[in-house]
Amino acid sequence: MAENRASMNEEGYGEGVPCWVDAQLPDVEAGKRFYGELFGWSFARPPAAYGSSVWALLDGSPVAALTPKTDGRMPTVWTVYFATPDAEGLARRVTAAGGQLVTAPLPADGLGTAALVADPDGAVFGLWQAGAHPGFGRRHEPGTFGWAQLYTRDIDRANDFYGGLFHDALFGSGAAPDFGRAPVSDVFAAPMPPHFLVHFRVADTAAALGAVSRLGGRIQAGPFEASYGTVAVVSDGQGASFALLER
Repeated sequence: MAENRASMNEEGYGEGVPCWVDAQLPDVEAGKRFYGELFGWSFARPPAAYGSSVWALLDGSPVAALTPKTDGRMPTVWTVYFATPDAEGLARRVTAAGGQLVTAPLPADGLGTAALVADPDGAVFGLWQAGAHPGFGRRHEPGTFGWAQLYTRDIDRANDFYGGLFHDALFGSGAAPDFGRAPVSDVFAAPMPPHFLVHFRVADTAAALGAVSRLGGRIQAGPFEASYGTVAVVSDGQGASFALLER
């Protein structure tokens, strides 16, 4: 937990630090079976009536959420949320820098305020202004969030955009970012749109890949070596892509 504490200020995670992830799934119960066995998660309702979402817990600490899709036209995806003390203000900065507002900041039953935005290339990410819920209770260990990788078509523009939004988290004194940027073509075919790929830590990549296949998921790429560890890109049985990260 030392890494977790080091990236949190007195009020929670500092602005620009990935602080939460959720998956929008057609079948939350199927998601619970898949991720519960893969990562050892248990599940519980949040401490407030946060829609129909469930929290994934590792040893009692919240590490992610599974959320039912309310519109079948929406993608089945994992979304990463970046911490901010002011979701409305950050949303305005996103649009001023050439991004787009996807869903306006919305209070979540006292837990915090959430918004969805997109960068100038169209990669969607979330903003989280903490209320009672600061974000991850555990991370950087097997079964928890370990990294967020943006795959983009324009690295220079992405660096300018995110460097402007999250300068202190990425480049400030003592920063230890767990958010990287890479060309889409490094891993994916050219038609793949820019997107964020959430990485979960595992202790043994080969064993985790075996579990993904056994549970009805699919191996999309890898394993391959990245600057931040051994990575394999997979998807669950409902098509939500994520990565396994061994360090």
